[in-house]
Amino acid sequence: MQNDNNERLIKKVEDSRTEQVHLIMRQHLNSSGRLFGGILMQWIDEVAGVVAMRHAGTSRVTTAAIDNLQFKEPTYEGELLVLIGYITCVGKSSMEVEIDTYVERSDGMRYSVNRAFFVMVAMDEQENPMQVPDLAVTSESEKARCQAGKLRKSMRLNRSKTGF
Repeated sequence: MQNDNNERLIKKVEDSRTEQVHLIMRQHLNSSGRLFGGILMQWIDEVAGVVAMRHAGTSRVTTAAIDNLQFKEPTYEGELLVLIGYITCVGKSSMEVEIDTYVERSDGMRYSVNRAFFVMVAMDEQENPMQVPDLAVTSESEKARCQAGKLRKSMRLNRSKTGF
């Protein structure tokens, strides 16, 4: 993506940061009375899509890979589920999106439920990958997340070569 001066656009992490909150209700539960993992996966994918759309400046994005989904803490009816997503690093057309999920209990404390890494790709009108803006990583935590994202990308490429 380029501006009128033919320079590549640059966006900040905060430009696309997205937070979504859900009240957990009976229809979100599995047979054990906890949040159904498939519902959580759907919500995480939606947040990743919104983050990627905001960064890429297009409504056409697709999920290319999911690197990590670990369920750490149960979530029950009546609790709040908070999903926070942001870009960690970008390639030419791909964006890695981290989504941190927390359960907010009645005591006001948040507990980590899940951390997921999605690879999203921006698409043009012909469904071809399109260039996305660069990412300005300024803080030490942003730099560390970007470095970790590059390592995950390398691991994904190695896994695809070996069939894993």
